[in-house]
Parts: sequence; C-alpha cells; structure tokens
Amino acid sequence: QVQLVESGGGLVQPGGSLRLSCVASKSTPAYRHIGWFRQAPGALREGVSCISSTDGSAYYLDSVKGRFTISRDNTKNTVYLQMNSLKPEDTAVYYCAAVLTCTTGKYYWNNDDVWGQGTQVTVSA
Repeated sequence: QVQLVESGGGLVQPGGSLRLSCVASKSTPAYRHIGWFRQAPGALREGVSCISSTDGSAYYLDSVKGRFTISRDNTKNTVYLQMNSLKPEDTAVYYCAAVLTCTTGKYYWNNDDVWGQGTQVTVSA
C-alpha cells in the first residue's frame, strides 16, 4: 500500500504563502487521485483540492479558488499545494490522501482512502 508524507506547513502571516508537498512511497494506481484536505479544531474534515490521476484535472473548494494551486510531478511521486494570499481561516491541519473519488467540501469517510500524517498550517499575525 502506498504511504504518503506531507511537509511544508508552518506559521505564516495573513497574505503570505506556503507550498505543501505530498510525497508518495511509490506511484499511485491510476484509479487513485490525490487530494488535499484540512481539518480545523472542532470542525469536520473538508476537501480543499484534488488532482485527477486520469487526466490531471484540478478541483478546488470555492473558498480557495484563485489562491491555491494543486500540481503534481510524476517523476518524483509528489503532489504540491501552492497556497497564496493565506487567511486566518485557512488555519488547520492539512492532509493529503490517495482517494478513489476527488472530493471538495465536506468529506465522507472512506476506509479505502489512504492518508498522510498531516502538517499544521497556521495563519496569524
């Protein structure tokens, strides 16, 4: 089973930028897409962005459209999430996951999805 490791989180001021990386231990099967999710304290996990493994289509949560960009480098088994113009409400633990279905918004748990350990993003002055 593929293993995922996130990195790139940290503390940033409002308006700043971060780039998250999700490195897979091996190539993910064609039926598995890579999604970025986040969970703030006391909130449900939500899908932020997802990139299709079949055609590279990218999907975004409405609140991050125009600010976040997902991309992938297949030669490095890595998916990135470039986050610009960060806001305090973006503060959360960010997870990447190998998922069967690209999801943005509310996430419905699927035992077949494979998760990384998460990386904290804090946006604060």
